[in-house]
Amino acid sequence: MPEPTVILDSLAIQRALTRIAHEIAERNEASADVALVGIPVGGDQLAARLAKILAVIWNHPVPVGILDVTMHRDDLDQRVAPTVHPTDIPFDVNGKTIVLVDDVLFSGRTTRAAMDALNDFGRPKKIQLAVLVDRGHRDLPIKADFIGKNAPTALDEKISLLLTEAGAARDEVILKKK
Repeated sequence: MPEPTVILDSLAIQRALTRIAHEIAERNEASADVALVGIPVGGDQLAARLAKILAVIWNHPVPVGILDVTMHRDDLDQRVAPTVHPTDIPFDVNGKTIVLVDDVLFSGRTTRAAMDALNDFGRPKKIQLAVLVDRGHRDLPIKADFIGKNAPTALDEKISLLLTEAGAARDEVILKKK
């Protein structure tokens, strides 16, 4: 089995998040109406990091929530024992611009599930999607608004995000054969 390839190191992840935050700020002039919602596992920690960067850009705190999409997935019957993570959205989503944050965009099915799950909490004015890595292979017509890195992959490859918040020794995104 070949060694995993690091496609983003700690510095590259920080640069990508800073760029994404600036793009979010540029596209959303009404900064008080923007909230971030991270999708576990990975997107929730990235959303928290983006909120810190945006707070500096906008000079005010940015609300952050966590949205588990497990029970909204269309492949739930194919999973042996799905892992359900806590959902915590401590703000009203109605009328807000919600930026969904995920680590890797692949088929688009997680994003679709996130939009379905978000509707359980109200009706946002707008939903935007920010991803650290877009690896292609879409099954659904979903496109990210903000992308840290495009990394075309083969179907037999996997991209993993390792973050210190989740116990990794260092931040990195790795590509490996399944």
